[in-house]
Amino acid sequence: MRVWETVQQLNEYITSNGKRLRCGYTTGTCAAAAARAATELLLANTFVPAVTVETPVGLDVVVDIEEHTSGDGWAECAVRKDAGDDPDVTDSTLVFVRVSLSETPGITIDGGVGVGRVTKPGLDQPVGEAAINSVPRAMIAQQVQEAIDAWGCSQGLAVVVSIPAGSELAAHTFNPKLGIEGGISVLGTSGIVKPMSEDALISSIELELKVLREAGVKDLLVVPGNYGRHFAEGNLQLSLEHAVQCSNYLGDTIDAARILGYSSMLVVGHLGKMVKVAGGIMNTHSRVADCRMEVLAAHAGLAGASQDCIARIMEAATTDAALDVLIAAGLCEATMTTLVAAVAKHLTERAGNTLRTEVIVFSNIHGLLGLSPGAQELARAFALQER
Repeated sequence: MRVWETVQQLNEYITSNGKRLRCGYTTGTCAAAAARAATELLLANTFVPAVTVETPVGLDVVVDIEEHTSGDGWAECAVRKDAGDDPDVTDSTLVFVRVSLSETPGITIDGGVGVGRVTKPGLDQPVGEAAINSVPRAMIAQQVQEAIDAWGCSQGLAVVVSIPAGSELAAHTFNPKLGIEGGISVLGTSGIVKPMSEDALISSIELELKVLREAGVKDLLVVPGNYGRHFAEGNLQLSLEHAVQCSNYLGDTIDAARILGYSSMLVVGHLGKMVKVAGGIMNTHSRVADCRMEVLAAHAGLAGASQDCIARIMEAATTDAALDVLIAAGLCEATMTTLVAAVAKHLTERAGNTLRTEVIVFSNIHGLLGLSPGAQELARAFALQER
């Protein structure tokens, strides 16, 4: 197995958006390392300053043990989370694991202070269990079992993971919305944190969709970002209780909603992103594609725009600047009509026959720009009860 070249900081990098970013390790890897060290301390009365953890992706990670203590029938060790260059709220957080002798046979794993508790169905763990996902549980159990095999133990062992800062950190995660209360989750399917991982963002969206579906939600309100949230709530007076923020990943969100059996999806999006969807682009990040002015110019041409008008649209720096050109030419409404129709068409094609999709397009400066034929009807399902 390959071992990382350094102990505290992983010497593994990826390239993202042209930058060289250092990888880190997950809270699951931290917990597994702390569990191994605590078990060694309990069974052999030996403190190990570092533990090698085999991650699910086949790489061995050497993790420092930062704190340790023990008492009659128990031992506890702590690892400091290293998220590398990922902007993870748990970076530098201490993850503690206490291992105690138990009359319950085998290895039991639970969460303590700062580790969330599952309160809604649809997550990796059942309702009532600590939010320690399956892969980290398996990694923890493997490390504890290896220590048992090395030193022997006739009793069961109770493993409790605690993250003292977890309750405070949870407010900056998806956990409160997902129904995980009291702290953060112990996560990680690979054991390694890849900075700015697109897969991780998409997985978070899919998880949120799954939790809502398990709660019986059939109709979704989808917004790409904060602009959409603010417009939906403030201007359209829609409830955000069942709103999902899809970032740039509208296509992946539609795919997941269709697979999970949702009935309908209302998308409330800023023109800057929706104009890309009108061109068939379902990942709206600028690094993937940016055809905003080309699409706007094409629809302006359909509305009868002059060559000069089209040229000024093509030169516009923002979609709001392009709207100013259209408004001055008296072509905004006609342009938005065909553009919104194109957005609706591409959403429907991506969603298939089982998921109904409608869209509302807006601008922060110019307000509501257009909506698909059934959008108003779907919006009623999200209307705030108290006006």
